[in-house]
Amino acid sequence: MQTLPTAQFMRAAGRPADFPPPGPPEVAFAGRSNVGKSSAINALLGRRSLARTSKTPGRTQTINFYEMGAAARIVDLPGYGYARVPKPLREQWRQLVGSYLQDRPSLAGVVLVMDARHPLTDLDAQLLAWLGRFPTLALLSKADKLSRREQELTLKECASRLADAPHVRVALFSSTTHQGLEEARGALAAWLLAERNAEPAGKNKKPPVKGI
Repeated sequence: MQTLPTAQFMRAAGRPADFPPPGPPEVAFAGRSNVGKSSAINALLGRRSLARTSKTPGRTQTINFYEMGAAARIVDLPGYGYARVPKPLREQWRQLVGSYLQDRPSLAGVVLVMDARHPLTDLDAQLLAWLGRFPTLALLSKADKLSRREQELTLKECASRLADAPHVRVALFSSTTHQGLEEARGALAAWLLAERNAEPAGKNKKPPVKGI
């Protein structure tokens, strides 16, 4: 069973100036509002309420950093795509998230959390395209809401649509039943705990994130 170091809240950043200095490898969690991103973080880190969950989409407005000792960090990005969020706030989030993803030298990988019942929306696909060669784990969350046959078909369809994106790994996941938990933890451990000799992915400049 894969275990990860104990994580604790580090800081919330509402603007790039509030980001902690780059240090150990970081894995960022992204996803549309209300897809179960916070629940996924809590399940993966073995904590019940480390990342706060909410029934109100679009509530989180900051980038939240969690430190795992001095070895690694988890970064919870604001959810995107909730229509009722005022346009100025959506623009603020876009700039905040774009600044982090574009310039963060310690970014080791991205976990994109998607609702297994509605995967790869236009905004999800847009973010994946923008990330380019970044190592990415696409978690199809809330998989327990689907039958086994529906899970198989959804996973096959997503893998087919992402066949030209070799840096994206797709997996079914449920924070309720812990389906896919060990596989996802293994991916995080590979990014965060393994010795990294390659140049950090975050050093590649990218255009601003649009539309989230």
